[in-house]
Amino acid sequence: MKTINYQTLQETLYFEEMDNGLKVYLLPKKGFSKTYGLFSTCFGSIDTTFVPIGENEMLKVPDGIAHFLEHKMFEMEDGDASDGFARLGASTNAFTSSSRTAYLFSTTTHEDECIELLLDFVQDIYLTEENVEKEKGIINQEIGMYDDDPDWRCYFGSIQNLYQNHPVKIDIAGTVDTVREIDKDTLEKCYHTFYHPSNMMLFVVGNIDPQKTMTLIRENQAKKHFEKENQIQRENVDEPQDVDQDELILNMDVVMPKLIVSMKINDILTEPSQKLKRELSMNLLLDLLFAKSSKLYEDWMRQGFINDSFSANFTQERNYSFLQIGGDTQEPEKLRDKIYELIESIDSFEIDEADFQRVQKKNIGILIGVFNSPESIANMFSRYYFEGIMIFDLIDCLASLSLDDVNQLKSLFDKKYLSTCMIKPKENGQ
Repeated sequence: MKTINYQTLQETLYFEEMDNGLKVYLLPKKGFSKTYGLFSTCFGSIDTTFVPIGENEMLKVPDGIAHFLEHKMFEMEDGDASDGFARLGASTNAFTSSSRTAYLFSTTTHEDECIELLLDFVQDIYLTEENVEKEKGIINQEIGMYDDDPDWRCYFGSIQNLYQNHPVKIDIAGTVDTVREIDKDTLEKCYHTFYHPSNMMLFVVGNIDPQKTMTLIRENQAKKHFEKENQIQRENVDEPQDVDQDELILNMDVVMPKLIVSMKINDILTEPSQKLKRELSMNLLLDLLFAKSSKLYEDWMRQGFINDSFSANFTQERNYSFLQIGGDTQEPEKLRDKIYELIESIDSFEIDEADFQRVQKKNIGILIGVFNSPESIANMFSRYYFEGIMIFDLIDCLASLSLDDVNQLKSLFDKKYLSTCMIKPKENGQ
């Protein structure tokens, strides 16, 4: 077992790679009563075309299959994993994103039993033709709920506008039609390919003894047999630079219109340190532009274009990135025009050095605060891990940024790659 010391945060991370390829990270937190475990696989909604383990040809699977598999993992031959955690006094959950699936527990007692249960239910799959068919109805109800959610429709519509071929444009849960196509055999191929220990990571943080916990995990893994590790081959997506559509307007049951202006960023970075630097720099720039203390925010608020729902976010994942700016507004067209004008004239937006340093210090403080929450630590660790980034490096990287790093990002802003999604109230009962 290796130890990695992070002086800035006064944290010690323990790491070991199991014989089967599973990477295990332990972060003991003295004085904490809660323990949080998160078991992640590098398999998300965008992984729909790949070579299955033991095969040679690319396979296209139905959209939404990663999310479907997440639902089925909790079902065990002798019961439900959620019930097992409840008997231990723990809570459990799972989530699927575009690039990963994660299973988790939170507890203040029976930590060892919870870790073993997390490993055991995720590393075994119980599928029958009957329980797969039954799940389709449950997931299609979930899809229907999202279809009726104006916030989700606006958020996801703004992403769909940007991409022509990239699978990120497909809802994480898929569609009613694609869910109907999912079968037991395809689920098993996905499971054995992407849930191989070599494609997974276990992170446990909180009230643990790292030596004792690592021994427990080591012994648990030694009892299990897995297929020989192989390098997962995913399809390279051929995504044009242009956006798919400039504007999408939907009419839904809302009192106030919703607007999100999105911007596609085609310059995709692959080197982890450069990706981290861009993300942290972009977050600073968006904070300087749109934070509630900014002049722009105050002006737009005073003019009635925005309210407290307004926000700006940068998303950077495995092989795509974009900006989203917007919120609820009584003036969607005027706010859209204001955002477009800002992006078109971004080079003239001057940032004062004192403002930069103030926002930089604020963001460093927020990051430091994250390390007081086991849940936040685990979720952030998993999110960055599959991008090749360790979260303990974030504060040092953020502190090293300069105003010049932020100003250089202005070159990524291009009106040509903008798109708008609006949700407007239905009229005349339509």
